[in-house]
Amino acid sequence: MRIEPRALPSPLPSLGNLPPLLTRLYAARGVQSEAELDKTFKHLLSYERLKGIDAAVQLLVEAIDQRQRILIVGDFDADGATASTVGVLGLRMLGAAEVDYLVPNRFEYGYGLTPEIVEVALQRQPQLLMTVDNGISSVEGVAAAKAAGLKVLVTDHHLPGPQLPAADAIVNPNQPGCEFPSKALAGVGVIFYVLMALRAQLRTLGRYGEQAQPDLRELLDLVALGSVADVVPLDANNRILVHQGLQRIREGRARPGIKAILEVARREPGRITSTDLGFILGPRLNAAGRLDDMSLGIECLLCDDPGLALDMAQQLDGLNQDRKSIEQGMQREALAQLKDLPLEDMPYGLCLFEAEWHQGVIGILASRLKERYHRPTIAFADAGEGMLKGSARSIPGLHIRDALDAVAARHPALISKFGGHAMAAGLSLPSEHFTDFAKAFDAEVRRQLVEDDLTGRLLSDGTLAVEEFHLDLARALRNAGPWGQHFPEPLFHGVFQLVEQRIVGERHLKVVLKSECGSLRLDGIAFGVDREVWPNPSVRWVELAYKLDVNEFRGNESVQLLIAHIEPR
Repeated sequence: MRIEPRALPSPLPSLGNLPPLLTRLYAARGVQSEAELDKTFKHLLSYERLKGIDAAVQLLVEAIDQRQRILIVGDFDADGATASTVGVLGLRMLGAAEVDYLVPNRFEYGYGLTPEIVEVALQRQPQLLMTVDNGISSVEGVAAAKAAGLKVLVTDHHLPGPQLPAADAIVNPNQPGCEFPSKALAGVGVIFYVLMALRAQLRTLGRYGEQAQPDLRELLDLVALGSVADVVPLDANNRILVHQGLQRIREGRARPGIKAILEVARREPGRITSTDLGFILGPRLNAAGRLDDMSLGIECLLCDDPGLALDMAQQLDGLNQDRKSIEQGMQREALAQLKDLPLEDMPYGLCLFEAEWHQGVIGILASRLKERYHRPTIAFADAGEGMLKGSARSIPGLHIRDALDAVAARHPALISKFGGHAMAAGLSLPSEHFTDFAKAFDAEVRRQLVEDDLTGRLLSDGTLAVEEFHLDLARALRNAGPWGQHFPEPLFHGVFQLVEQRIVGERHLKVVLKSECGSLRLDGIAFGVDREVWPNPSVRWVELAYKLDVNEFRGNESVQLLIAHIEPR
């Protein structure tokens, strides 16, 4: 693992009266003006530049006026769950008489609006079918819905394929011809924008008169959760949405379901960060879709009864514990496959398959292996009927969906279907094609990457002086976000004397450190260390990459280093 300095623009932009360190951190993340740091609604991009927004609003106004039955078809991840919840709650707030949702069970129907899920949807007798966080690749599913006489509104954020579905309206910032400046909206962000446009049109039509219009800000806790959990880039627009949602949670104004998940996870709402959304709430919500049925997660988010919400949150937590156990077993099996393979002989593009691997967990497994071996990775599970389902994760420098597209172009018969975006994708293929596909994928990765790209690296924001290891700076860094994808939390590096080391919680290394000059004593923790390496009594000096964090214990706060990388020096 290499630690490299994060690039800085020259000259640094003028960002007001910020401390020099914060100016440097923001500049390294592409912030060019003080306005980009304003997280109030006045800087939120307008919905007016979203292609298809007028047609979408017209469909929804007609549905409200004619009291049509609206059925939302979502996805089975956290973005899909929050998007489904936002769609149901928002449309009800805006006057829709009958709104329901349907989430395909990933083990029976797979992803998206398929013809099979349309058949299930028709049993609900909807008049308007609306997708959230899916649909842009559902050419056959939309055709089936249209053939059944339904109006179809697609809202999605995924990259489209060569053919768009023949829906009555499509809202997707990534569709051809859309001039919306931000291409980074999550699925939940797209449906939130549709609701804002719908409310504006209803206001223009005089539907609210003297009464107050519905306050869509009540949905922002859900928008923040889905956006961070889906790991979309936190550009300036998404940072506004996430910041405003976090503020609602911190102020105790979150949905009962979000409060319940936090309570089960023993997290104080007033101290929650964007990292907690991604690593605490997101996995518990995702567990329902991975192992069971995402309807449990959506019902938890929809629930207005705190007691019932807590019951469902506890069920979600139990599923997440099961998911962890399954994942650990799959990791052991994957590592056993690779243990005798020297790193220099390992494929550039890694493909692994075990017949017993769980379909709902292969995405996490691919992420773990990608992080360990620093190369694009696809984990496959048996999907039945002679098919394999794969979940792909990539590294910087390789657009994984485009790589799959290139493989499909060179070998048309290998892949049955695929979709995704730059860093994550999904695919299906006949089991007998696995070996040929693995070779073709490795060849494509080798065409696009060189060996140096496969060396893991961490980008550091530099070293901290002894006098900078204090609570005020740690608090300022925590509040300077929200941090996330493409806007990473500040990471520093340095050499420290290792005073104490011990394992806590089976795989976490708790350390006591001294600064290089020996004048300061610091606590630190590294999560998920290799037990074959740590603790190591012979090591006296270490090089760390770390985040400056605030640790709270029994009401007392102290500085703690969250260690991202540790190696003997």
